[in-house]
Amino acid sequence: MITSEEIKRRLWDGANELRGSMDASRYKDYMLGLMFYKFLSDKTLETFKSTAGLGQLSEAELVEEYTNAREEYGAELDKMIQNVLGYYVLPEYLYQTWLKGINSGDFEVQKVTDSLNNFERTIAVTGDSADFKGLFSSSTLDLTDTALGSDLNERSKNIKALIQLFADLNMVALQKGDVLGDAYEYLIGQFAMESGKKAGEFYTPHQVSEVMAQIAATTSNVQSIYDPTVGSGSLLLTVKKHLSADVQKDLTYYGQEKNTATYNLTRMNLLLHGVRPEKMTIKNGDTLSQDWPEDPERPNEGVQFDAVVMNPPYSAKNWNRSELKVSDPRFADFGTLPPDSKGDFAFLLHGLFHLGINGTMAIVLPHGVLFRGSAEGEIRKRLLEKGLIDTIIGLPSNLFTNTGIPVAIMILKKNRSLGDSVLVIDASHSFIKVGKQNVLEEKDIAKIVDTYSNRAEITGYSHLASREEIIENDYNMNIPRYVEATDSEITHDVDAHLFGGIPQQNIESLTVLNVSVPDILKNSLHAIRPGYVELVKTVENLTEEVLHDSRIVNKTKDVAIKAEAYVSKYWDLLRNVNGITNTIQLREAMLDEVKQLLSSFKFIDVYDGYQIIADTWKEALTHDAELIAASDFYTVARTREPKLVTKGTGKNKREEQDGWMGSIVPNELIAERLYTAELAEIERKQTRAQEVEAELAELVEAAKIEDTDENTALYEAIKKNAEDEPQDSFENKAIKDALKTAKKGTVECELLKKVESLLTEKATLNKTIQAEEKALKEMVYERILNLTDEEIDDLVHEKWFGNSITDLVQLVEIPLRAELSTLDMLNRRYAHTLSELDTEIRDLESVFETLLSELVVE
Repeated sequence: MITSEEIKRRLWDGANELRGSMDASRYKDYMLGLMFYKFLSDKTLETFKSTAGLGQLSEAELVEEYTNAREEYGAELDKMIQNVLGYYVLPEYLYQTWLKGINSGDFEVQKVTDSLNNFERTIAVTGDSADFKGLFSSSTLDLTDTALGSDLNERSKNIKALIQLFADLNMVALQKGDVLGDAYEYLIGQFAMESGKKAGEFYTPHQVSEVMAQIAATTSNVQSIYDPTVGSGSLLLTVKKHLSADVQKDLTYYGQEKNTATYNLTRMNLLLHGVRPEKMTIKNGDTLSQDWPEDPERPNEGVQFDAVVMNPPYSAKNWNRSELKVSDPRFADFGTLPPDSKGDFAFLLHGLFHLGINGTMAIVLPHGVLFRGSAEGEIRKRLLEKGLIDTIIGLPSNLFTNTGIPVAIMILKKNRSLGDSVLVIDASHSFIKVGKQNVLEEKDIAKIVDTYSNRAEITGYSHLASREEIIENDYNMNIPRYVEATDSEITHDVDAHLFGGIPQQNIESLTVLNVSVPDILKNSLHAIRPGYVELVKTVENLTEEVLHDSRIVNKTKDVAIKAEAYVSKYWDLLRNVNGITNTIQLREAMLDEVKQLLSSFKFIDVYDGYQIIADTWKEALTHDAELIAASDFYTVARTREPKLVTKGTGKNKREEQDGWMGSIVPNELIAERLYTAELAEIERKQTRAQEVEAELAELVEAAKIEDTDENTALYEAIKKNAEDEPQDSFENKAIKDALKTAKKGTVECELLKKVESLLTEKATLNKTIQAEEKALKEMVYERILNLTDEEIDDLVHEKWFGNSITDLVQLVEIPLRAELSTLDMLNRRYAHTLSELDTEIRDLESVFETLLSELVVE
């Protein structure tokens, strides 16, 4: 079985190989459009199969049955499929027909163009028909575009290759469990990363979407969601993911997108994620120029939604081309229009206008909206006075592919009391670097969402800004005014530098040590004068004492016991996981529970533990659980798959099988645990081979030195380049030839014999190692199929959780070691007083003057 991760990798690798020099933002329209057409064809065949009551058939047999039925029943069959799907694809226009033409050599690009054009005529004239109209317009999929190839032959070749990329994927089967939707979303994200600044037109980075969606999903009873700048639809779909299955059934989706190609992408994306046409209303239009959606019965209120999410263009210039007035219902309550040079607040007020009274709105904005004056300052003041701003979240810079500026997420609500505080979160320092981009880790997202949900105040991270504070700051919401960044740099103490000793206030700031082992810390210090102490033992000894103290040891044991019980619980659940949905729920439960487990221990970073489990899912569990859910644990564990490697380049580039690999049990782990002796013997020989290589290298270097025995005996046998310069190895034949003429018993003869022996040993070792490695691989390939249940349990448990318990337990030591490191730094900082340094300088100057006086000029 192919997993969703493997599908993603294969499709993206294929996209990279096929698009050549075409811009990624343009190529995505072709690739994703044709992928969607394959989905429509597969849905047509599946619907025909079920309505005709056909049993198990191959795809070719199903296409033949459909073709024959169409000849017999004609429009009657079309209507039947159309009534179910809202559309149909005729046999001659099926994706499978294109593939048949490619295989028989009868393919023409015009066939694809005709198929896409014909689809428009197969859509039922119903309220849902708008969801399919224009999906394959020539402005989106122009198959005559020279970027696809300079001539018809080149274009035909490239389009054929793209069509074949999806040939063996059953889109209907993949749609179950959202595998197809996830693959589509992944490709959109990958194209966004490749598209640079153009990505802002259609994509919000996944980690930013997650923060916004998880917050929006906290609204109770969400029945409708709206994105006025919908892009590819990823924000809507991420909100959906965080709602229960029951809520998703009745959820309605609204969105508007100005760019036609992106508008088409949105509709495809939602349909592929299983959103029913009657549940989605997506419009191709300019959000700001004219309000949408409107309620004809209440034109001054607008349609209200339970959740509004949006990532609008930042500081859009000339947004008011329609010359809107302040009387526009969206802006009327705020007494002024946003400046024409910056459309940030125009988008915000539009979204707010459509927010239901009990709903939640999340919008991404540049930081300028938090502090800029004039009209924007007036709008911000009124938003705050009305209590509409609930939370402001500062994010790191360089999260987006289209801009390096830091952005903020603003959360707005209409059901807040006027006196409620505004939660300000500074998450700008929480990220990792991946390539050129900054990325929020899963723990960073979890911390933001938890801080929001708990309205928590965390020093240096979050603050509840009262109405009085905000007024005092003249409604300026610049984050540093409310959250003071914690300075990790410890200020230098002048007295300590002059007279020595560690400042007592620095010792008191070591909270973890002072609370966990106060007596050990106290007994390690000696007061040298008021307010200053010195260490009476080395930091190494102190560390040893702290980590072996019964209180720390007992805490470590408690964490280990709870971690083992936690792992044991999920070990059983994971082996019996059933279905993709259950897998996703299991992941969420596992992540939530590790936070609860660790929160009962003081001075453990709960989110570091969260990341340990999140990484375990990313590296192993997502892939393995998906396979287990589709089969069963022991069957999958005894399954092997061809290991494919890419060989050749250019036209000769191809994939070939290079042995086998376990579906979920790694070959390397089988070798390490079940073939220990064989592996050790190979490693022993490899070590000896390296020693032999080192001995030969030494002899080569010695032979390059003139007037040495090695030079006399061996220099001529060293390999030379075209310029007759000695290289780094011996010629085997030259050594043998020299031995034939060397006089026995001489140093020259002995050296030649030594080199010959080493070369022979090296060749024998390499040949033996190669043979033994091959034999071990073959044994592992066979062992995969014959692993016992007990062996599978041991191997998979080690793969999944081999380091998890140890990593969770080590969370106890991390804050202790961090403070001990700080103590070590302070001790070294103030180890030498200024007077000692002055004395040392004077001594060095004296030594230098003595040496100077002894110098004799001849």
